[in-house]
Amino acid sequence: MEQALSGSGTTARDQVQVTRALLSVSDKTGIADFARGLAELGIEIVSTGGTAGELKAAGIAVRPVSALTGFPEIMDGRVKTLHPKLYAGLLAIRDDPAHMQAAGEHEVELVDLVCVNLYPFERTVARRGVTDAEAIENIDIGGPTMIRAAAKNHAFVAPVVSPESYDAVLAELRESDRRLSAATRASLAAEAFACTARYDTAIARWFSEQREEFPPVIVRAFERVLELGYGENPHQRAAYYAQAAAPAHLLSNVSQLGGKQLSFNNLLDLDAARAVLGEFEPPACVIVKHNNPCGAATGSSVLEAYECALACDPMSAFGGVVCLNERVDRVLAEALVAQFVEVLFAPGYDEDALEVLAAKPNTRVLDDRGGDAVSSSELHLRQVAGGMLVQDRDTLDEDQGALRVPTERQPTDAEWSDLWFAWKVCRHVRSNAIVLARDGGTVGIGAGQMSRVDSVRLAVEKARSPLAGAVMASDAYFPFADGPQLAIEAGITAIIQPGGSVRDPEVIAAVQEAGVAMVFTGRRHFRH
Repeated sequence: MEQALSGSGTTARDQVQVTRALLSVSDKTGIADFARGLAELGIEIVSTGGTAGELKAAGIAVRPVSALTGFPEIMDGRVKTLHPKLYAGLLAIRDDPAHMQAAGEHEVELVDLVCVNLYPFERTVARRGVTDAEAIENIDIGGPTMIRAAAKNHAFVAPVVSPESYDAVLAELRESDRRLSAATRASLAAEAFACTARYDTAIARWFSEQREEFPPVIVRAFERVLELGYGENPHQRAAYYAQAAAPAHLLSNVSQLGGKQLSFNNLLDLDAARAVLGEFEPPACVIVKHNNPCGAATGSSVLEAYECALACDPMSAFGGVVCLNERVDRVLAEALVAQFVEVLFAPGYDEDALEVLAAKPNTRVLDDRGGDAVSSSELHLRQVAGGMLVQDRDTLDEDQGALRVPTERQPTDAEWSDLWFAWKVCRHVRSNAIVLARDGGTVGIGAGQMSRVDSVRLAVEKARSPLAGAVMASDAYFPFADGPQLAIEAGITAIIQPGGSVRDPEVIAAVQEAGVAMVFTGRRHFRH
């Protein structure tokens, strides 16, 4: 009985001493050094399959888990740790006499520390061409079960699931005569349950995406990327989390080259700006303020695009997020530092450009090193009180042949180009949304008004130059002719809108009488 119970030097919950550890890892990073450190403290190492081979090759004495369970690994390793003796050794409540009596009767050996990480399911399903059989074979069963058992019994057992924890765990064991504090074990347990929750989430998501567009249960896991100074307002705490195992997220492959800490509002605006920028081939520039574009343009150079985007609404652009899709050189940097920019985002910077930008130490300079784009098939989730709204992402219908011109006058080639540009920008503007554009750039934007005619009025008022020859895009139909008439009086010559109002004939008649061309898209782009 004495031999069977060996494994814990004491039963006091605040004084658990580690004498036996079970190591079974898929990610072998640092495991030999961790095991060596445990062994040097006199802790017995029990291990499985590949991990045992790795440790033996490093000269570390290892006891096979089959010696502990009395049962061999079978079925190509699918069954190796799933045994009552192992789980009794993990789950026994050490200060419960009945538990300890049962352990003695059944020759259960206690395990005080479990170091486990899991089969690489997420990495496997992220590969192109992976088969269902490969994915399923990378669903770990014994690993999560061991982790959960150790975490449940963290009053007596320490679960270690991350190589990043190895050094800290060893340090505490060395300093405390092989003991880990209750606080440390509780912290490790929290990390362990988060690990298995994330793992099961990835599996559940993979299965649901194989079979259901809107599954009965949606599960997602998010990992903290960075803490933020505060939220939308200084009294709100905030952090940025990225979806676990997503191929891309807002800050993936992005490095900060200078400036202050990124804020909550910075990231909201950066997300909005990058979404608009993704509509255009280089060179292009988008400026966003308070989650709305206040300028967007294409040009023969990225400098020209920036100057055109800025000219749309320089007052609103003050303190905005500037996103570019071409490298920043010294000339462009000099133009940028003439304006207060909160965040600058671009795919690279010349060295002399960075020297110029250093004159504005508060500007957050972000370098986009490229990467996968967010999939348009990914569901769009939006949190509401106690729940979540889920929808497909709002994508643009690229089939311009589906557009209909209800007016006698057809748009000119130049108007077609500007209409399509304005329509791309319009779906990223808060509803009710109106975008006025000319020569590949916005000249006036009306956003977030409760009535469409007020959005038209705001867009016209924002324009800093005469609107003769400009075009107008509206994210939804015009319920009355007053909106188009207001823009026509200001000088616009072509309109693009979804159509579909019961008063379409009235709107068409007013537009046609003015000699203006109008295009119906048949698709609305509300953004609330």
